[in-house]
Amino acid sequence: MNTHRKRLVRERIVNAGALSVLLFIGAMAFVGPSGVLAWGENAAKLEQHQARIAALSERRDTLANRVERLDPDNVDPDLADELVRGSLGVAHPDEYVVEMDQLD
Repeated sequence: MNTHRKRLVRERIVNAGALSVLLFIGAMAFVGPSGVLAWGENAAKLEQHQARIAALSERRDTLANRVERLDPDNVDPDLADELVRGSLGVAHPDEYVVEMDQLD
């Protein structure tokens, strides 16, 4: 009878341990870093990162355009004038460059 009781206690301990592990896994599925509750936060972070990527892509395109306009073989005269005047200190911060199409 004593052996039967020990076996019963051992089975209950194993069952309680297994139940504890399952409850922990279930709780982590809801509140863990990649759980159901974190999906909304992750979606918000994703939107923030996508907005930052879009802004950086736009900035990269702007800089690429500026680099293209500074090509030594075909320099944009207005941009060159703007850079020279800025580096010499003869440009005012409130000045704007207005581009006009060349007349043929």
